[in-house]
Amino acid sequence: MVLDRLGESLRSSIEKLKNALFVDKKLINEIVKEVQRALIQSDVNISQVMELSNRIRDRALKEDIPEGIPKKDYVIKIVYEEIVKFLGEEEEGIQIEKKPTQIMLVGLFGSGKTTQAGKLANYYKKRGYKVALVQTDTWRPAAYDQLKQLSEKVGVDFYGIEDEKNPLKIYKEFKPHKEKYDIAIVDTAGRDALSKELIEELNNLNKEIKADERILVISADIGQSAQRQAEAFHESCEVTGVIITKLDGTAKGGGALAACAITGTKVKFIGTGEKINDLEKFDPKGFVGRLLGMGDIQALLDSVSEVYDKKDIEDKSKKFLKGEFNLIDLFEQLESVKKLGPLNKVMSMIPGMSNLNIKKEMLEVQESKMELWKQALNSMTEEELTEPEIISASRIKRISEGSGISEDVIRELIKQYRKSKKLMKMMKGSDKKMKKMLSKAGMKNLPTMQ
Repeated sequence: MVLDRLGESLRSSIEKLKNALFVDKKLINEIVKEVQRALIQSDVNISQVMELSNRIRDRALKEDIPEGIPKKDYVIKIVYEEIVKFLGEEEEGIQIEKKPTQIMLVGLFGSGKTTQAGKLANYYKKRGYKVALVQTDTWRPAAYDQLKQLSEKVGVDFYGIEDEKNPLKIYKEFKPHKEKYDIAIVDTAGRDALSKELIEELNNLNKEIKADERILVISADIGQSAQRQAEAFHESCEVTGVIITKLDGTAKGGGALAACAITGTKVKFIGTGEKINDLEKFDPKGFVGRLLGMGDIQALLDSVSEVYDKKDIEDKSKKFLKGEFNLIDLFEQLESVKKLGPLNKVMSMIPGMSNLNIKKEMLEVQESKMELWKQALNSMTEEELTEPEIISASRIKRISEGSGISEDVIRELIKQYRKSKKLMKMMKGSDKKMKKMLSKAGMKNLPTMQ
């Protein structure tokens, strides 16, 4: 999960609040100190931390608690609201309002601009947009080849001129074709530092492009230095937003997020891994909900929508709730879960799952077990897949020999299938409870902490 250590520290503070018999001034001060420690360890500026923690303390001690709400729940609500406000409060994605919407990516060497260009193209292509990738980075030798390969991997059109040293000439070659696209993503050159030369190049390019969005790409591992970068780029080319990359691999990510928020430059996307799908729209409410163990339903739904279309989701949901699914459906579910990403990432989006403290190693074991199950399913006959009840000891032996998977693992698969089917049958007729649960899990209102 993104910012594992920060999330664990904050969830520990929330658990202390939930388990307390009395919420008094002493406990509130302890919680505030733990929040301070967690943020400082995540490289957030100390003065910002003190400002945030003072607001939490003041509200927790002075605000009148609405009737019927336990004090501990109200204090958790305050912690949630203040951290959300601290990180920018409202989601502000890239608005696709005209054709073509032109997105210009800027940043220093090593920030991951080219990779993010490919990820953005993939993100919007999956949402039905026709996208073009335009290479204008004439400084980095591998930039042309890298962006071309990414465009082929994603399946979008690529424009660039190999060995051309004038970025304006490259863009002018693309310009007559731009009306064919909904979105054009322009990858620009970087430098080791924001020099006059780079500013002039970006300004000249932007005058020609007239970009609708100028997105600064920053690596999370620079921590608090993100503030200086965001301010410098904003002054030079008026950036309209930020993408923070490598947020999954550094303890300094909190510093980068907070630094961007304090400049007023909205974080629009975050990079959560190395794969082409590891890009998320940044929603402070959902992000903080995930850190505190409340989940991020919207991020989960966005991930699911990339795997299934809406009708498919509805059909499968009805089938599962009736307990009518078979091993073919189970196989499809395993394939879909794999596409959603690592299990620890998926589970962090589900309200309450982070609080179970399931170790990452255990989730990795589950993922490897799922791979074995898929191998076993591939060795079953159509009849066995559609009517799993017929799978006897002799059939398990045959499946084991055909797949190379042990009989114990196959028995475990069958056992899991039967347990899932039994559970779904027990849930049949509980639509109202399900709706209530999903409503409570949504981030429109803070989930009740039991």
